[in-house]
Amino acid sequence: MSLRERLIREPGPGGAVMFGRGEDASVPGVNTFQEMKARLHRAIINRMDLTKLGQLDAEQVHVEVARLAEELLVVENAPLSTSDRERLVSEVRHELFGLGPLEPLLADSSICDILVNSPKKIYIERGGKLELTNIEFKDDEHLMRVIERIVSMVGRRIDESSPMVDARLQDGSRVNAIIPPLSLDGPVLSIRRFGAEPLRMNALIEKGALTKDIAEMFEMCVRARLNVLISGGTGAGKTTLLNALSASIPEDERIVTIEDSAELQLQQPHVVRLETRPANIEGKGEVGQRELVKNALRMRPDRIVIGEVRGGEAIDMLQAMNTGHDGSLTTIHANTPRDALTRIETMIQMTGMRLSDRAMRQQIASALDLVIQVARLSDGARRVTSISEITGMEGEVITMQEIFQFERKGMDAEGKVVGRFRPTGVRPRFAERLKMYGMQLPRVFFEE
Repeated sequence: MSLRERLIREPGPGGAVMFGRGEDASVPGVNTFQEMKARLHRAIINRMDLTKLGQLDAEQVHVEVARLAEELLVVENAPLSTSDRERLVSEVRHELFGLGPLEPLLADSSICDILVNSPKKIYIERGGKLELTNIEFKDDEHLMRVIERIVSMVGRRIDESSPMVDARLQDGSRVNAIIPPLSLDGPVLSIRRFGAEPLRMNALIEKGALTKDIAEMFEMCVRARLNVLISGGTGAGKTTLLNALSASIPEDERIVTIEDSAELQLQQPHVVRLETRPANIEGKGEVGQRELVKNALRMRPDRIVIGEVRGGEAIDMLQAMNTGHDGSLTTIHANTPRDALTRIETMIQMTGMRLSDRAMRQQIASALDLVIQVARLSDGARRVTSISEITGMEGEVITMQEIFQFERKGMDAEGKVVGRFRPTGVRPRFAERLKMYGMQLPRVFFEE
């Protein structure tokens, strides 16, 4: 039996399938592109034996679907130009095998975020700036089908009893969906894009996120097993910088990563990836980051990398850093390095542990070595804005000293932020630790 015979069902008793004669076609003036696509989509599903799709080669199936769509268009005798016909066939294939109207956006590597506010209102972020696209879904039901397809890929569910979900696409992009009754105006979908290859430190230097000198210092700090906390707001580039820093971890070390939604792209050969699990429909089976951090300590890790610390796992992470698991990396949402430390205190208190302020701060000061602040500036550019070393305690206050800062000088004629990376003139205490690992910081790094 040929591929075509296996894939395409015979037409029903009425003879050939006519997709232009459905209920929509009886209404004058409704032969819009979207309606034609919907009818073609239905007609192809009626002709295909969907149960056999998984048994066939994907490329061959795509070719046969395109051929069937062309045949149905000939039967319809639709007044379409060649480019419109090709676009129609392409979009129907996206509906069958991909994420519908979002496929062209996912194929564009310059897009960082895809934000679906409603079926007719889809924004993208490109170069740090939001743009409204001309791409649309047919209606709420169409958007819900795409959301359910994404969610089902990772074994999650979304419905009225569980109207929020975090998931990920095959390329590692992070997805958040929220539907009624929590979303008042219909389903909302947000996709944070991650390229097939993470940005390396050289790419960040080219984009002006940091300088070559700073990148060299970061590499030394990672190799010398300093505990690093990356702080910043949403979309500031925390995970991108974390990926770039992780490239300096030696390949002979065992790395355990812990994330809510797996998005890190570490390139070392010895990486164990752990991901949290939400509760099931009965409200049971939830596994949070705190449990995964505890379990990771039993897995003989050389390094623990936490995608983002956001709850009670903060205390377990600090204790791990204080008990031999140095060289750990993590990120946190905060506006300044000092705010980042305050947030960690708050997270420790969320566990219900009765620790004095001094005891909490002592844990933080002993565990963390470096706080890197990143930000997305008003022109959309992402920059390392501050690098601070934690030096210890003074009374009940954690002491810090800033090593580098991004000094803003204004805006140019094109609206771009003008500034420079300036050393503060402070020589960090960890310079002695770098010497122990055979690395030397050039004096010029710290001459103001």
